[in-house]
Amino acid sequence: MTHVATLVTPQANGSLDDAAIARAAASLPDAGEPDWLAPRIAVDIAFAPDEQLDMRDIAERVRTALQNGPVDVFVQPCAQRRKKLLLADMDSTMIRQECIDELADFVGLKDKVSAITERAMRGEIEFEPALRERVALLRGLERTIVDRILDERIVLTPGGRTLVQTMRANGAHTVLVSGGFTVFTESIAAAIGFHEGRANVLMVDGDVFAGTVNEPILGREAKVAALIEFRSKLGLKPVETIAIGDGANDLAMLQEAGLGVAFHAKPAVAAAAHARVDHCDLIALLYAQGYRRDEFTEAPSPE
Repeated sequence: MTHVATLVTPQANGSLDDAAIARAAASLPDAGEPDWLAPRIAVDIAFAPDEQLDMRDIAERVRTALQNGPVDVFVQPCAQRRKKLLLADMDSTMIRQECIDELADFVGLKDKVSAITERAMRGEIEFEPALRERVALLRGLERTIVDRILDERIVLTPGGRTLVQTMRANGAHTVLVSGGFTVFTESIAAAIGFHEGRANVLMVDGDVFAGTVNEPILGREAKVAALIEFRSKLGLKPVETIAIGDGANDLAMLQEAGLGVAFHAKPAVAAAAHARVDHCDLIALLYAQGYRRDEFTEAPSPE
């Protein structure tokens, strides 16, 4: 068996039963016996394709066999599933919010800024000019608002700490790489347990934001450049890397990674990434790498 299809359903759902597994296996060429990673939640089905098939096409075939139920499907070669480098987007990926939208709420412009954010994430407008336009609207906003947002509004995406801590415990390097701002990423990266983070720098004028961002902006090209940089620094092959994100500015990074995962992503991103998570939380990325439930760790965040 050279390839594996991993099926994952939300933990509260637990909908993977023998009938569902049988339908999935029947859609795969020369499928082996199911190997449970977590009972009724995650399972591997090894198979041997008899021709060069697109992994996304095979995953879609499995979803169809499962009648498009609440199951995320990952299809990939068996070799080197456990990755040694993780790059993750922050907004709407490792956290549930878009930080710039929350900042805009304090100047009464959340709806306007959110609309621009949505268009940029869908790839309808370029990320860099869209960011400059949104940041300009924050001019004069007090810097201390960031602390309130972190305390009162930011919610970590379920499974994020477990994903990062488990990969770290198994020797992987983890990087939070965001088109957002360091005033948020520094705290959030530490809370989740990333080794390090990269993001844009909001310029300040005394105790308020100046309405500008330090150039060059960290966007689409900078994200993929960061992946290549860390991969080279660590002496890794492309297949040994995994990246996750939800927006158009993440897509080049996702496509460059050994496994690029679109997380509850915009349609164009989900269609172009190697794999996608539509139903589960971030725990799914561990099952995709072949981790069993009893191998997960949630060690305290490093200092």
